[in-house]
Amino acid sequence: MSDLPENRAPTKGRLALALLPLTVFACLAAVFWSQLDSGRDISEIPSALIGTQAPSLSLPALEGATLKNAAMPALTDAAVKGKLTLVNVWASWCVPCRAENPVILALAKDPRLQVVGINYKDQTDNALRFLDELGNPFSAIGVDPRGRAAIDWGVYGIPESYLVAPDGMILYKRVGPFDDRSLREGLMPAIEKASAGS
Repeated sequence: MSDLPENRAPTKGRLALALLPLTVFACLAAVFWSQLDSGRDISEIPSALIGTQAPSLSLPALEGATLKNAAMPALTDAAVKGKLTLVNVWASWCVPCRAENPVILALAKDPRLQVVGINYKDQTDNALRFLDELGNPFSAIGVDPRGRAAIDWGVYGIPESYLVAPDGMILYKRVGPFDDRSLREGLMPAIEKASAGS
C-alpha cells in the first residue's frame, strides 16, 4: 500500500505528456482558422520584390509568334523601359492561364500600359497553338524554357503577373489568374496610381 502514491505521480506525468500533442494541434488549428476566417485574399502573396527594381529581362523571342504581321520581339529591358508594363508569366499547359487569357487580352487594350509575356517551361508549338486559339495579348514574349527568369522574378506558380512602373520599379504582384476582385481592388488601382504619377 505504501507504493500507491508513487504509482500515481508517474500517471499524471504520462497524462500530461499524452495531452501535449492534442494541445499543440488545437493551437495550430486556431491559428489556421483565424487566417482562413480573416477575409484576406490568399492569392495576394506578399512579394519582397514590390518596391524594388524589376529583375533584368533578356529572354529570346517565341519563334513563330507574330505581332502585326511581323516577328514577335524578344523580351528585353529595352522592350519595357519607360513604359507601364504588365509582365504575365504563362504557359500553354497551364489551365488557369487559359481561363485568364480573355482578361489579359482586355488589359492589353488599355492605352495606359503594355502587356508582355514570359512563356514558362513550354514547348514552342504548344505556345503558338495557345496564342492562335485564344488570342495574343502580348507586345513582346520571352521564352523561359528552364524557369531561370521565373526564379529571378520570384514566381510561385503560374499564371503570375507583375505591374512594373516606367522606371522599372515593381508596383504590384498577382499570383494566380485575375478575377473581378483582384482587378477591382488590386491591379486597376495600381494602374491608376501609376498613371496619375506619370
